[in-house]
Amino acid sequence: MEIFQTNQSFGANPKTGASASKAGVITSDFETFLRILTTQMQNQDPLNPMESTEFASQLAQFSAVEQQVRSNELLEGLQAGLQTLGMGQIGSWIGMQARAEMPVNFEGQSVTLAGARHVLADRMELIVRDQAGEVVQQLPIPLSDDSFAWNAAGLDGNVLPHGIYSFSVQNWSGEAMIEERGAMVYGIIQEVAMVDQEVWLSMEGGVGIPAGDLLGLGRPGS
Repeated sequence: MEIFQTNQSFGANPKTGASASKAGVITSDFETFLRILTTQMQNQDPLNPMESTEFASQLAQFSAVEQQVRSNELLEGLQAGLQTLGMGQIGSWIGMQARAEMPVNFEGQSVTLAGARHVLADRMELIVRDQAGEVVQQLPIPLSDDSFAWNAAGLDGNVLPHGIYSFSVQNWSGEAMIEERGAMVYGIIQEVAMVDQEVWLSMEGGVGIPAGDLLGLGRPGS
């Protein structure tokens, strides 16, 4: 089976050392941002307070950075746990349903996705890009964290050709986009392999991802 190894734009994790370094930088930025926002609020002119739209925008940035910090902490814990598992244990994952920010090798099959709703969002949109990074589909999705079936129709209304596609979800408040993050993709693990001292999982269609990219694992249909 041909395996497409990929580090997509959304959700790709470097090795443990780099992950820890990146998490430290984000944590530092988060603390700096919090101090600046607090100082700004304490010293604003009572006769000319911060506009509500500007304040909402800064809160959105605050929330996005906080979510990134928590995600990195979760992924670090998962990576540490993987290092204590043997290949025999990880091999039991074959046939399990994985959830991760990953591309899909689309061959006409049903694809299940999920987006992360931002607390300030009033609508969400799914963005689909082909392997060249071109947007081939953009459509509204339910304002929810729940999973949904992907409608593989392109911008012209026709079903997209077979190929590798990546997914992201945009959160909007009115006409302002709050954030764009990788969508969660559900897929069945078909093979587990060791590549350069790192555990890789082969998903449906042959797309391979590092085991450290997993955000969830369960039985199919659960």
